[in-house]
Amino acid sequence: MAKVTPNKSPSRFYALLLLVALSGAGVLWYVVQGAKPKPITLNAAAATLPKAEGYLRGNPDAPVTIIEFADFECPGCGRFAAVEEPDIRARLIDAGLANFRFFDFPLTQVHKNTLAASLAASCAADQGKFWELHDAIFAAQDQWNTQATENPRKVLDGLAQQVGLDMAAYATCFDSQKNLPRIQAHQQAGIERGVSSTPTLVIGDQMYAGGLRFDELRKLVDSLAAVSGKPVPGAAKTDAKADIKAPAAK
Repeated sequence: MAKVTPNKSPSRFYALLLLVALSGAGVLWYVVQGAKPKPITLNAAAATLPKAEGYLRGNPDAPVTIIEFADFECPGCGRFAAVEEPDIRARLIDAGLANFRFFDFPLTQVHKNTLAASLAASCAADQGKFWELHDAIFAAQDQWNTQATENPRKVLDGLAQQVGLDMAAYATCFDSQKNLPRIQAHQQAGIERGVSSTPTLVIGDQMYAGGLRFDELRKLVDSLAAVSGKPVPGAAKTDAKADIKAPAAK
């Protein structure tokens, strides 16, 4: 009886390998595509935006308010945060002479990752830790900016964990992008004031593109505080009773 020889056609074997390869490529494409970050865009109608209040540091009733419009990816903003802000905080804000409000002003045309940073900071604000993450984001700017990566989320998440955020709540906040209207409201407030670059400071009725050095800022704050009509910490107090002379001894 003749033996039946199995079909060992090489063409069928190579066709099977090709099918496996194509399937693997498809799975890999799906994984890579799925790993791409969710796009972050500001597109809400201006009429629907919440009130722009910024992120406050210091006494809300301080004699002077310093407003900063800043982009987290802006190198100049990073320098201002590192060089000028420590003195501003210690010698003006903590001293009660001024408070400080940070407003997002993302320049998305040149800074592709800035919205991710603003979103991360907004989620930290929801947990009462805006300024902690603000400082960490600026300090690590070269690790997550557009030149460093196309997906800044990994670095930003690490910074969020570093400052002690509840990471589950942070992730839910970031993924839902629920604070984008707040960020856009901050940006819109800057546009309405005529802001066109970052950092820009607004103090009183004056705007200072590029920021100010601390010594210049201190002089300005002292001048405005003196005419604010609000109590100025450290200022000499006049006691009406001090003008009443004690009767001469007999």
